[in-house]
Amino acid sequence: MLFLLPAYLSENTPITHFSPVIKDYIMQTDYFFVENEKTARKVVKFFAPEKKQSDLKLFLLDKYTENADIKEAQSLMMNGQDFGLLSEAGLPCIADPGNLIVKWCHEKNIRVVPVSGPSSIILALISSGFNGQEFAFNGYLPIDRTEKKKQIQHLEGLVQRTGYSQIFMETPYRNNQLLEDLFKFLSPNIKLCIAANINDPEHEFIRTKTIKDWQKHKPELHKIPAVFVLGK
Repeated sequence: MLFLLPAYLSENTPITHFSPVIKDYIMQTDYFFVENEKTARKVVKFFAPEKKQSDLKLFLLDKYTENADIKEAQSLMMNGQDFGLLSEAGLPCIADPGNLIVKWCHEKNIRVVPVSGPSSIILALISSGFNGQEFAFNGYLPIDRTEKKKQIQHLEGLVQRTGYSQIFMETPYRNNQLLEDLFKFLSPNIKLCIAANINDPEHEFIRTKTIKDWQKHKPELHKIPAVFVLGK
């Protein structure tokens, strides 16, 4: 089996927020596909502190990984070895490269077991007050400023024409730069939800305001994980 295991969004999230079955599945196998080894070890320790780190067999699965890179792991699975799939944050396979191994498992008739957990994208949407029936996740916006401007204005146009909520992210150290571009390129009356430090009991910040109102009190988001939602 392949267990699709959630990771915390914040290290400060109480363990009681998560299903006990996560620990059960982590204790059931030593084999994991991970996007980042250091993060994965911290997540395993968070859910199952008694599990020996020396027993873990971690296989890197990031955006550059191809099937040929994980042939050893695939061979183990074909011979009956259970694996876990861990994201860096939240659910695997959403804004995460884990779908590669999930797709392969379906092709090989290996059972895939999804486990409930947090998704910053969905939590931001349901906290925004925007349309949750029709929405799109747009990933990361372009780095090039000209292309970024086009994409920002395109997303605003989609909101105005269709009413679909538009969700996107940025690398945390570029959040403040993105905010400045949003303030510059969006219409004053379009609404923006900023959801930062989601699931952190002390520092969670989720607000929806018009661009005009955001400009009066600009939040400081440097190096803070955040999700942005445009909507009506």
